[in-house]
Parts: sequence; structure tokens; C-alpha cells
Amino acid sequence: MLGTTFQVTADELKEIFNVRLAPYLPAHLTKAEPNPSGWGNTYTFKPFTGREPKPETPRRYYDDPKLCFRHQDREAGRPEADEAEYDLREKACHFLDQVYDQARSEWRNARYIADLKTVVSNTGDLFKQHGQAKTAVDAAFTYLRDPKAATEWPAAVSRLIDTHSTLMAAAIAFDERARQIAEVHEQHLYEEAPGYDEALKAAGYPQARDWPIASVHDYGRNYHGEYDRYTLSGQAQALIKEQEEHVAKVGRLTGTPTA
Repeated sequence: MLGTTFQVTADELKEIFNVRLAPYLPAHLTKAEPNPSGWGNTYTFKPFTGREPKPETPRRYYDDPKLCFRHQDREAGRPEADEAEYDLREKACHFLDQVYDQARSEWRNARYIADLKTVVSNTGDLFKQHGQAKTAVDAAFTYLRDPKAATEWPAAVSRLIDTHSTLMAAAIAFDERARQIAEVHEQHLYEEAPGYDEALKAAGYPQARDWPIASVHDYGRNYHGEYDRYTLSGQAQALIKEQEEHVAKVGRLTGTPTA
């Protein structure tokens, strides 16, 4: 019986992968070779799309005379494998498990990236539109402090309100897409998938590291009708409230009507 570590000769490795495991290896496996460090093997796969069926170890290998347990030899009426033969079977089964473990890991990573590609779409444009809307709000609010604004106060405040509406709409639009991205991340969170930034970069969106994606649980309104502070909608809502209170206070203290 194999221990926790064991040695495999070059001839044994050829026998295992070219003969014993050949009918059961995943189609995406392109190479199996000893690790340069001298410990274990290195397995190379052609890229997964993530849309293939999940790689599963074929159960039919359990009954293969070149891979089965000794008692199966007896039950099938075959001579029972000697120690050397059975060690080779165990090594082969161990390597088959390794191959499928790595295949599933690479497939899960590919599925995560593919799912992100599906939902990301025009997120970059939505983020840009939010930035432009925020810039317009800042400009409109800053103008209210200009003495010239006093000559057209109601109109200046009205323009600020318009920018508020545009900002809120842009924030909500971005957050809806961000929620979809967060849902994909949540679905793959415990699958040993690549990190969020790494996955989005692999999906072709390196700029996504600048996108403020909150937890999927942070999106939507709470029972007070407010958005979470970690979302762009929540930040826009807080800013608008702050500016409205400022404008109202100015009007109250100066007796300046806004309409």
C-alpha cells in the first residue's frame, strides 16, 4: 500500500498515462510530466471556456482490471495482483484524482470569468456616465457660492436639482449592473476561484479595479427607503440630502426664495 510519498519511474509514468489512464483522462489534458522540482507532476490543459460540462472522474475506471482493487480480481476470477502491480494501480488512481482535481479547478476559474463576461457588458460606460453626472453636480453646487448666482438664485437651484436627478439615475443604473457582478462573485466565492480583480482582468476588464462594487447584500433600498452607503446610489442620496439641506438653510437664513 502506498505511503504519503512515493516514487515513480519514468517508465511507470509512461505506463500510467499512456496505457492505464488513457481511456479516462479529460479531453482538455494536453501534457502530464514530472515537476521540475522532483516532487509530483505538472498537468497542462488547453483553456477551458467554463461552458463545458464540469470535469468529473469517470466511475467506469473502478472496474478496469488495470486500476481496480485486489478483491475485484478475486471476484472476477482473475489472479490477484502482486504487490508491484497493485502499487502501480494505486499510483495511477492517485494521479487520476490529481488530474481531475486540477481540471475542475481550472474549469471553475473559467466559468467564473465567463459568467463575469456575461454580466459586465457596458459597465465601464455606466461608471463613466456616473462620473460625468457627479462632476455636473459639483459644478452646479459650487456655482451657488458665486456672487453671480444671487442674481438668478431660483434658476441656479433648479439647475442643481436637475443635476441631482441625473446623478441619482446614473448611480442607480451603475448599481444595478454592479449588483449583477456582485452576484456572480458571490456564487463563486467558495469555489477557490481567482480573486475579484484578477477575474475581471482575465475577463478583459482591467479597469474594473476602479469600479466600486459592493457586497451583493448592500444593494437595494432598506425599509427606510435609503440606499446603503457602500453603493453609489447611497452616496448620491447622501450628497443630495446634504446639498438640499444646505440650500434650504441658505434660503431660511437669507430669506431667499428658491421659487
